[in-house]
Amino acid sequence: MDVSPLMLSRIQFAFTISFHIIFPAFTIGLAAWLTFLEGCGLVTGRPIYRRLSDFWLRIFAVAFGLGVVSGIVMAFQFGTNWSELSRRTGPIQGPLLGYESFTAFALEAAFFGVLMFGRDRVPRAVYFVACLMVTLGTSLSAFWILVNNTWMQWPTGFAMGEDGVFVPVDWWAIVMNEVVWVRFPHMILAAYVTSAFCVAATGAWYMLRGNGADEGRVMLAMALRLAAILVPLQIGFGHLVGDYVHDKQPAKFAAIEGRWEDEQPASEILIAWPDEAAEANRFAVAIPYLGSLIGSMSLTSKEVGLKSFPPDQRPPVLIPFLAFRVMVGCGLLMLGIAWAGAWLSLGARLGQARLFLWATFLSFPLGFVATLTGWFTAEVGRQPWVVYGQLRTADAVTPLLTSPQVATSLAVFAAVYALIFSFGTFYIYRQLRAGPNPAPDPAGHATNPKRPLSLSGSSPGAPATLEAGE
Repeated sequence: MDVSPLMLSRIQFAFTISFHIIFPAFTIGLAAWLTFLEGCGLVTGRPIYRRLSDFWLRIFAVAFGLGVVSGIVMAFQFGTNWSELSRRTGPIQGPLLGYESFTAFALEAAFFGVLMFGRDRVPRAVYFVACLMVTLGTSLSAFWILVNNTWMQWPTGFAMGEDGVFVPVDWWAIVMNEVVWVRFPHMILAAYVTSAFCVAATGAWYMLRGNGADEGRVMLAMALRLAAILVPLQIGFGHLVGDYVHDKQPAKFAAIEGRWEDEQPASEILIAWPDEAAEANRFAVAIPYLGSLIGSMSLTSKEVGLKSFPPDQRPPVLIPFLAFRVMVGCGLLMLGIAWAGAWLSLGARLGQARLFLWATFLSFPLGFVATLTGWFTAEVGRQPWVVYGQLRTADAVTPLLTSPQVATSLAVFAAVYALIFSFGTFYIYRQLRAGPNPAPDPAGHATNPKRPLSLSGSSPGAPATLEAGE
């Protein structure tokens, strides 16, 4: 089968961004978690927060490095596969990505060394500030990326110059785009929830194994209580994102809903199999009136269907339709686990609820799956536009690009990413299996001297460190 360079370029970009987003979705929240632990230790003086912070710092360092390495490829693709996009949108996208370097990367570069190697070299308050600055840096990075992506989703503050080049005329409208302020919190909360469930799953794992039970109990209770607050906020901002899609990208909204005909009132399709060739849904299960209520907060509103748009302006239906439902399902599962865990933790019953511990342990992928399917919904639903309503994806690809060229680079990226991911995942697994440094007994000896603490071969009573080259 002859696959076009456009399709291969889209597949390559989808592959690299899907791989890359896993790590920021983890490290943005993990940086905030480290800051929170340092703050708790600074205020209470309890040694357990220091042990947990040292432990999660090792995980953060590896995941942060993997995120940086996997993200480098993204910039190259704009030149190799999407040069026409770069030429036409460069006056806007170039400065936005530059702002990320001047703010986010500068903060991370300035304070990451203190975070990694300054524990015993600077005062505790200074170390806390370093954690805070790294957290701010990771959040700023997400902000500028969301500003850039949101401009592509809903372009503002530009004029069309010669040869179809987008010329910025109002940077305030570009950066302070109203859509940014629902999409950015939605993404940040997704990262926090993802990290919270990774921490909770790790705590549940330790409690099930019987090793590091004290640390596991603290991680489990703190993470689930935090998630019990964050998940409802995330769902609330998700609804606001849906409102913007409903008002500004009606074709995407119709695809997400699987709605082919205009309906008044509109039903909500819970599950179906969209058939684009027949312009109909198979095996649909729907609830009357609910579609109007979700779309317009009314029981009688008219909701637009895909047939109201020309076929060449409709997005693919199957991916955003199914991806959105997977995302919502993951969110509801996380909400149930978080609320049940917060309730159990109030009565100190987490340790006895082994079935719940297993459910929490197995829930660690939910945040990653929800984040990925959310991005699939947003990006596939935007098609056929790369800059919504202004520039088609087919017109943004590099001219004269050939299928063998893209296929070769895609194969190389897949092999390299698989290698990086395998080693990174194995290292993180080893660190998770080793666990936090054990608390010393009153005599100053580790309570579990047989348990290894790090891959550096440190002794059980010594602090686990990241040595050069690890």
